[in-house]
Amino acid sequence: MTLGASASSYPPVGSLDPILKPQHIAVIGASRTPNTIGHRIVSNLVRHGFSGAVYPVNPKATAVYALPAWPSIVEVPHTPDVAVIAVPKERVLEVAEESGRRGVRALVVISAGFREVGAEGLERERALMEIVRRHGMRLVGPNCMGMINTDPAISMNATFASPMPPLGRAGFVSQSGALGVSVLDYATEFGIGIAQFVSMGNKPDVSGNDLLLQWEHDPQIGVILMYVENFGNPRRFLEIASRITRSKPIIVVKAGRSAVGARAASSHTGALAASESSVDALLQQAGVLRAGSIEELFDMAMAFSVLQPPRSRRSAVIGNSGGPGVLAADALEERGLDLVEFTPFTVARLRPLFPAEASIRNPLDMIASANPAGYRIALDAVLADERVDAAVAIFTPPLGVDSSEVANAIGSVAQAHPEKPVLAVLMGRERLPEAKHELQRAGVPAYIFPESAARALGALARYGEMSARRATSAELPSLPPAARMCSEEIIARARRENRVKLTEREALAVIEAYGVPTIGSAIATSPDEAVRIADFIGYPVVLKIVSQQVVHKSDVGGVRLGIGDAAAVRNAYESIVTRVHDAVPGARVDGVLVQRQSAPGRELIVGITRSADFGAMVMVGLGGTYVEVLRDVAFRIAPIGLADAREMLLSLRGAAILGAVRGEAAVPVERIQDILVRVGLLANAHPDIAELDINPLSVDPDGGIALDARVMLAPVAPSGDYTSRA
Repeated sequence: MTLGASASSYPPVGSLDPILKPQHIAVIGASRTPNTIGHRIVSNLVRHGFSGAVYPVNPKATAVYALPAWPSIVEVPHTPDVAVIAVPKERVLEVAEESGRRGVRALVVISAGFREVGAEGLERERALMEIVRRHGMRLVGPNCMGMINTDPAISMNATFASPMPPLGRAGFVSQSGALGVSVLDYATEFGIGIAQFVSMGNKPDVSGNDLLLQWEHDPQIGVILMYVENFGNPRRFLEIASRITRSKPIIVVKAGRSAVGARAASSHTGALAASESSVDALLQQAGVLRAGSIEELFDMAMAFSVLQPPRSRRSAVIGNSGGPGVLAADALEERGLDLVEFTPFTVARLRPLFPAEASIRNPLDMIASANPAGYRIALDAVLADERVDAAVAIFTPPLGVDSSEVANAIGSVAQAHPEKPVLAVLMGRERLPEAKHELQRAGVPAYIFPESAARALGALARYGEMSARRATSAELPSLPPAARMCSEEIIARARRENRVKLTEREALAVIEAYGVPTIGSAIATSPDEAVRIADFIGYPVVLKIVSQQVVHKSDVGGVRLGIGDAAAVRNAYESIVTRVHDAVPGARVDGVLVQRQSAPGRELIVGITRSADFGAMVMVGLGGTYVEVLRDVAFRIAPIGLADAREMLLSLRGAAILGAVRGEAAVPVERIQDILVRVGLLANAHPDIAELDINPLSVDPDGGIALDARVMLAPVAPSGDYTSRA
């Protein structure tokens, strides 16, 4: 499916080559003064062996870092591919204009003082973008720290951060310059390979989406790491990332998990759709892994840089100490990995090799006397076990055992079983760097604590499962044109009557048009009419108030259940009307909905809400009157496929209620998936539906049926256009 803007409206793939793969770089604002940004960028380019030409630009210097300096970009001998600008904010527009006239293809503006400082800076940034567009340039920044490419054929460090990270397969994009410096330090210290790094800054032009497109087909990039504070175009991100994650993992740290983005809304769905729910929906739907911290990001990156996902969640732990093994087992199980029992053959193979006090089960505790040969034999036996598809090997150094030799044993066995990922935990400090280097050379990520290895293996397993599910996702169902026409007529009638809320009968008719099963019902405007309807559809019945001023009917006594005869219908009708008038003085009662009462079933809520950034989203959760208290819900961006719908259902904490419960047969999940997909189609087809609740959707072994529905339309703007409620 295609979401957001068309690909033709975006720069072509490779448009960032002047930034990431330049042959000539000008540094405007190059300085002779050590420890200044302009000096540091030049020195980093020279010290780390940039393969192209560097042109320092400084009108007051003849040389910078032993390179000839030029008074302006106009006078450099060759037209630079990119100009790195590190001048005071007041001069940025001037040098950007000069660069454009010189034919420079891209700018990287390190200077701060733009939108991040307020209205004056925002206007300066707009003027900068006008120059960039007029000259057909690309822009990274402003307010950024530059870019890195560790490819030996380029070897470019055009940042003011000192370290050059080791060569690797990760593309890293950071929206924060300060965080970028820390990231590069961390990558260097722990030997995490980076292929390319870009600090985006304010990103009025080059964004994370542009870099995803750049890296999608770059063979040097095997995993994409992102630190973002916001998604400028979430639907475009969904389109691009969904495609990339079929072949390359993307791992994101998204800042801002607090609930400050939550908004008040009249529907359950809207009230539950805080900003973080939208972000989680976006990332999960795109197959993107979310890390909770930079530390977790690198735990995962270390694994994804060298390992393939396991074939299943069946895992094993081996080590020479019981405590760390138990910690690892707990952490793995918390992340949904299964510590399986070894086969009798594996146990028989291991039993004679270790003392009686060793624990020959999973986790395998070889006790402190285990030597490199013991690690080699034990890990080989465990990986040969048909029940095991991944392993974590833990080493706590006792006296007399060389950690490097143990690392060599673990690495050699891992290489002999490439189809089963192996992660290592080295908990000591003695000769730790040598041991980690040995493991990295063998393609085994090495961690200090068991929990880190468990996070990484859990992420590998999740990515493998998401990729498999998304590879088999079915096409969206087709609907007859009459479905949309019927719903549009109902919505148009409400617009003509200046209503933003559909009646319940209208709401049920809208979802019926899209193939969502509903319960039989009709609106009565008198007790006698209510009796006639009840006699026709059959007892017992439910009565519900119909009023534009009443949102949650049960809160004001506007619902009566289990009404079994005509006399009870009359009494219930009059009681409901009286209670609503008492609870909501001035409310206009348009009638009472008479509805056949269904047999008790398990209750879900299905809904639609919208936000300015993410557009229409579909929600499913445990239904009923306590949905906002339980908050057991899942969101996805509409439209959704069957695989998305299944993931939503399985992600609910209460998903077990859909199975065989207390003697009742399991719910046919595929029918609920179909309902979710149809609601997503409805959301996408009718942008003027701001909010929709189906609550409850009663589900049982026969499928699902909507017992209640509520639809709110977007208010009409003064221009006559519909506006989002976000």
